[in-house]
Amino acid sequence: MSEIAWIETTLTSARPQVMGALLRYFRDLDRAEEAFQEACLRAMKSWPVKGPPRDPAAWLIFVGRNAALDSVRRDSRNTALPEEAALSDLEDVEADMAERLDDAHYRDDILRLMFICCHPDLPATQQVALALRIVSGLSVREIASAFLVNEKAMEQRITRAKRRVTGANVPFAAPGAVERAERLAAVAAMIYLIFNEGYSASGGETPVRAPLCEEAIRLARLLLRLFPAEPEIMGLLALMLLQHARTAARLDAEGNIVLLEDQDRTLWNRSKITEGLALVDKAMRHREPGPYQVQAAIAALHARAAKPEETDWHEISLLYRTLERMQPSPVITLNRAVAVFKSEGADAALELIEPLADRLSGYFYFHGVRGALLKELGREAEARISFDKAISLARTPAEASHIREHIDRLAAG
Repeated sequence: MSEIAWIETTLTSARPQVMGALLRYFRDLDRAEEAFQEACLRAMKSWPVKGPPRDPAAWLIFVGRNAALDSVRRDSRNTALPEEAALSDLEDVEADMAERLDDAHYRDDILRLMFICCHPDLPATQQVALALRIVSGLSVREIASAFLVNEKAMEQRITRAKRRVTGANVPFAAPGAVERAERLAAVAAMIYLIFNEGYSASGGETPVRAPLCEEAIRLARLLLRLFPAEPEIMGLLALMLLQHARTAARLDAEGNIVLLEDQDRTLWNRSKITEGLALVDKAMRHREPGPYQVQAAIAALHARAAKPEETDWHEISLLYRTLERMQPSPVITLNRAVAVFKSEGADAALELIEPLADRLSGYFYFHGVRGALLKELGREAEARISFDKAISLARTPAEASHIREHIDRLAAG
């Protein structure tokens, strides 16, 4: 890993803890975010020259806090802080900060931050969008893609959420048991959207951004530590582990997408699969099924199949039907159609997805699946139209390349 890549990974990993501490200091989302950005800029200048600090999170909190205080004092026409050279001499202060980070005062900053962003005074869509922006630092474009809306609408949504949190004077304190339970669904949704953004990487050139997936898994572990008997959080963590276990096999040597049925299963991470399967079994024993548990059960069926032909597609189709009842969604129906195709044939699958055309007209995956089904049925002219539409909506070069392979096969045929 290059030096710059290491720094970027470190900043991404430290963000939730640093943002939590800065928000506790300033009680202002915008000021905390600006302080974090300033600390990141100084890290990019300082760390390549002086080397990484012993505790990056402590360094970022200290520098971000002082940068924000400097800004406050300038605004108040008070005495500014010392020059950058003095602020950069963090040896003793950094050690003290690192010790305090291990104290109870700092231990729950990340969870507090997640619960504040998912405050019940906010509509559910604003809760998740704000948490994605503040906790994990996704861009407005990335969040808009996750919600399938345009950037301007998402920017307005996030701005309104910040104003509402500020106007409500939300206390920076760990909520009680009842409040935690009420906000749990929004926090879990936020974590899974972070994972999905890393898994599909709609904001970047590569189709997988592993650090985001790993960050989501880390946040889910923290949440499970707070709710150790909650089966849906077990299901959420299991789902992400089972999906992330396939990362090494999802791309070929040229960076092209490899479909699940074509993946080299020896590349799958067995330790993640083992942990994920154990969590699925533990969650199911509670007999309180929920959407994350059902999705984890689907992923578990894929993980347990040593060969593609051993996959129980009929059971997967039934599980997707259960998921549809829990969370009616055209995307879930589209996923069920793939299982129906594998178990019942292309005609049945195409019949299932045709009513989704209006609602999923801007969704890359819909047109890709439709094209594949039409191709299977020998309707090549229609398949080409669907594939062309999918290419126009592709979010990454790898997605576009994958569809072009289908078009090339049609041309060769």
